[in-house]
Amino acid sequence: MNKTVSVIICSHNPRPDYLGRVLEGLKAQTLARSEWELLLVDNASSQCLADSWDLSWHPQHAHIRENELGLTPARLRGIKEASGSVLLFLDDDNLPAPDYLERAIGIEQTYPYLGVVGAGVLEPEFEISPAPELVPLLGRLALRESSSRLWTNNPRDTHCVPWGAGLCVSRPIAIAYVEIIERLKISHVLDRHGERLFCGGDDLFSWVSARVGSGFGVFPELRITHLIAAERLSQKYFLRLVHDHAFSHGILNYLYFGEEHRRQSLQAAVRSLLNGTRGGWFAMRCQWAAARGARSASRYLSLQGMRPIAQGEHSRRALVLRAMLILSSVGELYRMIAEP
Repeated sequence: MNKTVSVIICSHNPRPDYLGRVLEGLKAQTLARSEWELLLVDNASSQCLADSWDLSWHPQHAHIRENELGLTPARLRGIKEASGSVLLFLDDDNLPAPDYLERAIGIEQTYPYLGVVGAGVLEPEFEISPAPELVPLLGRLALRESSSRLWTNNPRDTHCVPWGAGLCVSRPIAIAYVEIIERLKISHVLDRHGERLFCGGDDLFSWVSARVGSGFGVFPELRITHLIAAERLSQKYFLRLVHDHAFSHGILNYLYFGEEHRRQSLQAAVRSLLNGTRGGWFAMRCQWAAARGARSASRYLSLQGMRPIAQGEHSRRALVLRAMLILSSVGELYRMIAEP
């Protein structure tokens, strides 16, 4: 029997204390277990997770082993195995609020024209306090705090793009995502891949939703606590993160939007140098890491001979959806003003 929600945890060599807390958070969900299934996707962990983790507390659970390393292959496998009408992705360090599943279903029913929704509140639980020079970059660890509901069908509206922690995707959008991944042929440079900190897969779900005439958004009633280990709070880690993000985005933005990386002019390089000087040595190193990542993306695209995929014109459904989003936003604003 199909479930309403498929919760898909993608995990590679997880910290036992973190994964244990995530599973305890799922045990505490207010949504009846008869309404959702639990899939733990073991992404090429050195020790098989099925041997260590007992999921028998859930009546509809499955251990799935995906031997192709990378978050994207793990998600693709989860999509293939899931039976729910809504697919909810968690990482092994994402602790959902007790009402997360119940609220996600409510949003899906209230906003049927949104194919992708996610947490408006992603608050950190740091194992150690981050150093001051890292604070401006903490948003790169998938942290956010949105006080209002935000949605759109404009793929350029980054404020409305939900991130992977607690990402909820309707089945039709998940199927369309799989098709786009097959066309792009870049799953090995999307999202985490072993020690590489690639990204872009989260964004792609939302872009695909807009492409097929649906929308996406973030909702503050969806809350996740992101458990952040000490090893992710070092300068070395952030330099890798900045480089790999620039690399992935450079490839994905070109293939999806046709955006080409342009070399910095001398004036822009001097301005960047001055900004880096004011921000400190580490800020400058981050700028250099991002520049190297972008140049590497350009070289990769050139060597592979890759070209952008065709975007096509706005479909009638997409135009109708845009009108619906505008009207719904006006209605929400009116209710906020009218409330005493």
